[in-house]
Amino acid sequence: MKVTPLYDRVLLKRLEEKEVKKGGIIIPDTAKEKPQEAEVIAVGKGRVNEDGKSVPLEVKKGDRVLIGKYSGTEVMIDDVEHIILREEEILAKIEK
Repeated sequence: MKVTPLYDRVLLKRLEEKEVKKGGIIIPDTAKEKPQEAEVIAVGKGRVNEDGKSVPLEVKKGDRVLIGKYSGTEVMIDDVEHIILREEEILAKIEK
């Protein structure tokens, strides 16, 4: 299924953190914190300013970003969990 966000919204997929076991303790999935790093899957056309002109987004498909733990709206697309949020909710771009 193809999903295209509207206006200044961005579709993200959380990147799973590498599991580190300390002292042999395994933390169940329900107790783990949500990862804050995500990959941009799709972006909208941009926000519309007061003059009616479209302002393009700072992020593009393939970018890695940092987001808040509980930001955005979680949606299931093809049995994979994604997040849709406004660009202003993205905290930072990650460059490697």
